[in-house]
Amino acid sequence: MRTRRRKAVAVDPQIKARNVRRLRRIAGQIRGLERMVGEERYCTDILIQISSVQEALRAVGKALMGNHLRHCAAQAIRSGPGAKADAVYDELLQLVYKYSR
Repeated sequence: MRTRRRKAVAVDPQIKARNVRRLRRIAGQIRGLERMVGEERYCTDILIQISSVQEALRAVGKALMGNHLRHCAAQAIRSGPGAKADAVYDELLQLVYKYSR
């Protein structure tokens, strides 16, 4: 399924910069994981690093979710009842469902 490219209504520049830094750090952690697997490092050590990457990704997701709720969703909902607000409510329900798994 292909999704349309949409732009955020507003992005806090500090949150964006922090997320980019976090994602670069995560990319480095993943490269480290690849090396660990290639070097046949102890499974527990690899699993601990995987857990660290997952937690770092959750932190980025939390920041993105907060920005989306504060800006994108809030603006659509403030625009009043109608198809746009209903679509945002549906989108938020799907996000909460997917993010909470």
